[in-house]
Amino acid sequence: MNFWDKLTDRLARHLIRKGTLDVTYSDGTRIGYGDGTGPAIGMTIRDPALTKRIVLNPDLGIGEGYMDEAFVLGDDNLSGFLALIMTNMRPSGMPWFERPMRALKFLARGLAQFNPRGRAARNVESHYDLSGKLYDLFLDADRQYSCAYFPRPGMTLEQAQEAKKAHIARKLLLRPGMKVLDIGCGWGGMALTLARDYGAQVVGVTLSHEQHALARQRVREAGLEDRIDIRLCDYRNLEERFDRIVSVGMFEHVGIPHFREYFRHVKQMLNPGGVALIHFIGRADPPGVTSDWVRKYIFPGGYCPAMSETSAAVEKEGLIIADLEVWRVHYAETLRAWLTRFEAHLDEARALYDARFTRMWRFYLIASEMAFRHAGEVVFQYQLCHEVTDVPLTRDYLYTVPDTEPAGDTREAAGPDCMAAQ
Repeated sequence: MNFWDKLTDRLARHLIRKGTLDVTYSDGTRIGYGDGTGPAIGMTIRDPALTKRIVLNPDLGIGEGYMDEAFVLGDDNLSGFLALIMTNMRPSGMPWFERPMRALKFLARGLAQFNPRGRAARNVESHYDLSGKLYDLFLDADRQYSCAYFPRPGMTLEQAQEAKKAHIARKLLLRPGMKVLDIGCGWGGMALTLARDYGAQVVGVTLSHEQHALARQRVREAGLEDRIDIRLCDYRNLEERFDRIVSVGMFEHVGIPHFREYFRHVKQMLNPGGVALIHFIGRADPPGVTSDWVRKYIFPGGYCPAMSETSAAVEKEGLIIADLEVWRVHYAETLRAWLTRFEAHLDEARALYDARFTRMWRFYLIASEMAFRHAGEVVFQYQLCHEVTDVPLTRDYLYTVPDTEPAGDTREAAGPDCMAAQ
């Protein structure tokens, strides 16, 4: 074993305390890690340079190593491998030789997440302007690229995404004719639902050219051009006011230096008596940093904040948190459904891009699922308003179907079953 192999061995001995990881190094040396419990995960290192990459940057080393096939796993069990790492990371912590670099990254995170208008647009384009055919391989027909809501066991992805939109609509306390802003409207699914099913007048904004074009096409096909206006612009450029504001899966792209700016704009654009619902990925742990691999390949400039970071920005801008809901394993179930669909279309994914991209996307979906199951990732829903009387005094209205809500089987039932998937 060379110098970097020995450091990797030391790192693995520190990290893997529970479970079983059997590693075959590039020189043929075999070492087992963990307490021998659970199914054994086999890892064979094919590229001698991999251990150096892992020691210098574990996030990039493992992620790029999988993309480049620098290591292989028994039965390609990436889910089991990442679950083993993540379940051990929280109790084990980082070894001493990784801590200085982690501290530097924490100090520099504001620079990495500095997202003025031009940079924000480029960041969005890098992910959301990928071929629409890629997203068709794993999303539902409405292209909901955010956490679904599973209030009952056995729901399909389509049912859970409809349940998510209905739950958000209830929190918005919509009435026909209300003017709604959708910040980060994606391919228009939420805007279409709020206009078609709840009678809202919706303005949707996105920075993605591909999303903008398809969302406008969907609005035309639905015959809702008089109710929905999809715009290619930064929310910070808007000067209008709205009765309701909704934002689903966009706040992760704002960046820490812009948190107060974001909520300042929400406050300025929200009419007196208005309600805003901000839905985003966060962390149950204290503030941290974005994975280098995620920042490089998936969401440049992105960050999933702690509740303490978000709530502080809301408070400083003078908005009231009327309700705060935490969704736990809902996104894990969503990602599992996406992965199942994506793996059924791997040949099509390779035809669209190449084998390395396909491995990257598979790593992204699996790592994200495992983060929600084992690494403290959650979804926050902040319901915000100007005054304490702007929303009902209890949460009963969320589980009592109003006259404005369309009938169907996507509603959650009141009572214990509401928590079945949480």
